[in-house]
Amino acid sequence: MPTMKANEIRDLSEAEIRQRIAEEQRDLTDLRFRRSVTGLENPIVLREKRREVARLKTVLNQKKASGEAEA
Repeated sequence: MPTMKANEIRDLSEAEIRQRIAEEQRDLTDLRFRRSVTGLENPIVLREKRREVARLKTVLNQKKASGEAEA
């Protein structure tokens, strides 16, 4: 799956963002396991996955903060 930009992530609901975080973290765990067992052809994928998770979490926290400020 290609990485999503922050603007694209903001269009998702909180539930969808949480689901994407869970998927990305599963992928990251799998990649780390494969790296330790056989090595990865492209180790940059790990960095991209980590950054994608961070991007998703940042937008989720922004949505939570703005939701609390409006309520």
